[in-house]
Amino acid sequence: MKSQWTGFRSPLADRIEAFLFHKRALERKFWTEERALRLFDRYIVEQGIVNLDGITPEFVDAFLSSRPRTRPRSYNHLLSVLHRLFAWQVAQGHLSRSPVQARPRRTTSQRTPFLFDVPAAKRLLEAAGRLQDNPCGPRRGPRTYPMIFALLFGLGLRVGEVARLRRADVDLSRRLLIIRHTKFSKSRLVPMGPGLSERLTGYLEYCESVRGVLGPDAPVFSLISNRPVNPGTISQTFHHLMASMSIDLPQGVRPPRAHDLRHSFAVATLLRWYRSGLNPADRLIHLSTFLGHVQPSSTAVYLTITAELLGEASERFERFAAPGLIGGDRS
Repeated sequence: MKSQWTGFRSPLADRIEAFLFHKRALERKFWTEERALRLFDRYIVEQGIVNLDGITPEFVDAFLSSRPRTRPRSYNHLLSVLHRLFAWQVAQGHLSRSPVQARPRRTTSQRTPFLFDVPAAKRLLEAAGRLQDNPCGPRRGPRTYPMIFALLFGLGLRVGEVARLRRADVDLSRRLLIIRHTKFSKSRLVPMGPGLSERLTGYLEYCESVRGVLGPDAPVFSLISNRPVNPGTISQTFHHLMASMSIDLPQGVRPPRAHDLRHSFAVATLLRWYRSGLNPADRLIHLSTFLGHVQPSSTAVYLTITAELLGEASERFERFAAPGLIGGDRS
């Protein structure tokens, strides 16, 4: 049984709280980072450290060793949180030097995310439409989950953003969604095409036929008691459907996740730009804004180099270089 959280208690407690306050004043949520700092705070207390002089590089290394992290990414995240905490303290003049001296672990080659094409997405929506209602989800199918996955694939939304949608966030007259409380605490407008808008209109009409008139704060997606569907429930349902669809994974591709629908949207957008003759580099800021990223470098994470993307990029380069190769000096 987990012990109830009662607050930071180590000699570092006040500085941890000040650090978290500083980050949240910058509109950073920092929930996962706070959980990591709770672990560090508890370790300090358990080891009997009574003053800040006891938090040495050797002590930090011992803490990192005490937390089994088999994946380099998980270890590096924990290390990064400590590094940012102590770097902030140095910047504030509380410390002359950070005790975090450990280096990040080298990440091994990662498997490529699964990318949904239109036929695979249609299969997912069809499978979602066959979901049977149950006591915990009396309105799962045939409408709710197909609509959820259509928004994830068709607009590249995050799972949490879809789960938090309220009726007031849907502007059918202008074919817009208002996405609030995003990962970076910035709201944005997301336009919809006529097909998706028509589908969402039909879904809301269905909702009002079974739930009554939806007030402005009513969740768009609710399975029971007019509560918004939990993002974890969406992900669990997605994995259940994937298991029933028996997807063949290409070599080096990881099993599908709900977040891969967003990834697929980003890659498909880049492909369309290539094929229509547009320069993706000139338009990446537009995709970044649409997806709700702070900067285009964050969007680049989604732009996995697939065989199709590589082929389009190669063809674009050949067209660009051909005049020089044909008419250039070969002496």
